[in-house]
Amino acid sequence: MSLEPIGVLTILIGLVCLYLGTGALTRGTVTASVLGASSALFIGPANIPPGHVMLGFLALGAMTRRRESVAAIRSLHPNEPGFWFACLAIYGIASAFLMPRVLAGITEIFPLGTTVFDDTGSTVPLAPGSSNLAQSVYMASNLLCFVMIVGVASSRGGFAATLSGLIGYCVANTVFAFADLATYATGTQDLLGFMRNARYTLHTNSEVGGMKRIVGSFTEASVFARSTLGVFGFMGTLWLCGHRSVLTGTVAALSLLLIILSTSSTGLAGAPIVLCILYATAISRLGHGSSARHAAAVVFWAPPLAIAGLLLVLLDPAVATTIRDYVDMAVLDKAGSTSGIERSSWNVVSFQNFLDSWGLGVGLGTARASNFVIALLATTGIPGLFFYSIFAIECFARPRGEARSLDANVAVAARNGALGLLFGDLLVGTVIDQGLFFCALAATAAALRPRRRALRLLQPLGARA
Repeated sequence: MSLEPIGVLTILIGLVCLYLGTGALTRGTVTASVLGASSALFIGPANIPPGHVMLGFLALGAMTRRRESVAAIRSLHPNEPGFWFACLAIYGIASAFLMPRVLAGITEIFPLGTTVFDDTGSTVPLAPGSSNLAQSVYMASNLLCFVMIVGVASSRGGFAATLSGLIGYCVANTVFAFADLATYATGTQDLLGFMRNARYTLHTNSEVGGMKRIVGSFTEASVFARSTLGVFGFMGTLWLCGHRSVLTGTVAALSLLLIILSTSSTGLAGAPIVLCILYATAISRLGHGSSARHAAAVVFWAPPLAIAGLLLVLLDPAVATTIRDYVDMAVLDKAGSTSGIERSSWNVVSFQNFLDSWGLGVGLGTARASNFVIALLATTGIPGLFFYSIFAIECFARPRGEARSLDANVAVAARNGALGLLFGDLLVGTVIDQGLFFCALAATAAALRPRRRALRLLQPLGARA
């Protein structure tokens, strides 16, 4: 085991937050999950990110408090979304250890980690790999994150702390993106070396057409764009609902700008989808009193501004050429690139893995894909798709909280943020690990639905919306 300097800092912060209480632990855990290119410590070949270290402190703090621990355990009841998430985790972890052995050699896979076969860059026979254990640990961590945050967010103070943590993640994501651009422009990238120490392949200095590919605190531009789609959906919704308008509106606007400038096909393809989601949310907010003035402005001004922008493009050939060239460079040309062809082949082989395993999957962490649904089918099969679908429906498809209250607004924001992340995963998701930020969004929404009586405890908080 090797402890890194950022790991020492993370442990010190964790100890301070443990002393301050579960609210500080929740803020710290959610915010620290933005450090996607960091490793607090190494255990063998495994990278342990700072967010997961903070998650350990959160679990310790929450389980020593009766109210939070009872609410966390209750979140695993069959009537709760956590039950279906637990089913997915249990099946996934079991499949990681059983399927590559029971079905060994039955199909060819693109291995996610190392196997007994040499790494040739091509397919190998199905066999256990190093990522079976790593992905099992990440899946267990995601379940733990979900359960702990549901437990904390069951109280008024915990709900406020969770919201603060989510906003902290969004602000940090934006700050690190501009730090990435600034250090690259000034040749001082080494200043961010302390947080780019993970033993992954890091694409932090890549360019496309002379433009810096923005990675922020992550390993590559597509991962940053996927995270920023979630930030844009979450903060944009909070701005529409009138919550901390200056902060949420600024971060949402900057996030959209960063998505456009990121040169990531994931971001450029996902931004119009998230914009449509936000416009639909604005329409649904009409008639909600003074807190809906932002929504009303969007509903009224968005169509004429979109038409004006379209006319500008059509009437100015230079602008049209610039936009077309950028879209070609960042999106269309990638489909025929070496990377695009490779990712397409991952999906073809992974879907064949699903068929060859009779719909059971070849095991969590076994195969590599480039689409979340195909990865889910290839590794956990029909059972995994069923468990995840019920979990997502339970978390995001039902109304949450009292209408026009802060808790209901945050639930909608969490849903829109999660949809942004999910759309990114549909484009570039190599595994079914959606990260702590997604789990925190899901837990924030799930904490509200089953607690109709507990909503009265949240009403003083919601009354300010």
